[in-house]
Amino acid sequence: ASQLFPIRTGVFVAVTGPSGSGKDTLIAYARERLGPGDDVLFARRVITRTANPAAEDHDVMDAVAFAAAEAAGALALSWQANGLSYGLPLGTDDAMRDGSAPTDNPFAGRAGAAPEVWSLGHRNIQGAALHPGTGELWASEHGPQGGDEVNVVRRGLNYGWPLVTYGRNYGSGTRIGEEGPKPGFEPPLHHWVPTSIAPSGMAFLTSDRYPGWQGSLFVGALRGMALVRLTLDGDRISGEERLLTTLGKRIRDVRQGPDGWLYVVTEGGDGEVLRLQP
Repeated sequence: ASQLFPIRTGVFVAVTGPSGSGKDTLIAYARERLGPGDDVLFARRVITRTANPAAEDHDVMDAVAFAAAEAAGALALSWQANGLSYGLPLGTDDAMRDGSAPTDNPFAGRAGAAPEVWSLGHRNIQGAALHPGTGELWASEHGPQGGDEVNVVRRGLNYGWPLVTYGRNYGSGTRIGEEGPKPGFEPPLHHWVPTSIAPSGMAFLTSDRYPGWQGSLFVGALRGMALVRLTLDGDRISGEERLLTTLGKRIRDVRQGPDGWLYVVTEGGDGEVLRLQP
């Protein structure tokens, strides 16, 4: 529960999976109910479904956390191609129930623009977290061959894909767009070249469980098989350290638990939930 979301028996679920058009991303509201014999069932209602040709497995951001804190209403994080915007319409509690777009979204009322769009130029967001001091949304994003990014996702800004990117075409290594910086496009706070780490879930550390780490941003790495610690100086990323490299595991997600410890989820048939302790 939060100040915006009162205590209830329902949850919002973001899922990407195969469909007739390739890959679809959908937001659903799942409500607990008791059935015969007091079994727990879920009544699910799809709020919105968006075809996303760039989607990869697990292409899901922490949409509910942003929607709960942003209060600006329905939004979409989109990329641009051939004049089209592909995105995931989201929103605050009331808006998410019916998929509507609030009238104060940055592109609402603009001719030819999707009213749900919050920001442009995203390729494949994999993780997101709210900054504990500012409340702003930070996101990790897959590039193609190189060009993975960490961004602060702000209202109405264009993050470049595929017009401005440090990523290259698979195999050939040829440029996809300009490599920036370029006026009118927001540069990433941090990016990885020439080799992708395939970032996944992310979390800010607010506890004092780990000496010297408070305030750091942690990002899972799939291809990189590590937990990445990024040190921050305001909105600037000032350093990078790779942890858990000897595990040889793809790190799917990282979270700070209520006890202040960091927990990571590894991917695979023998996936585990691990607690990090000094």
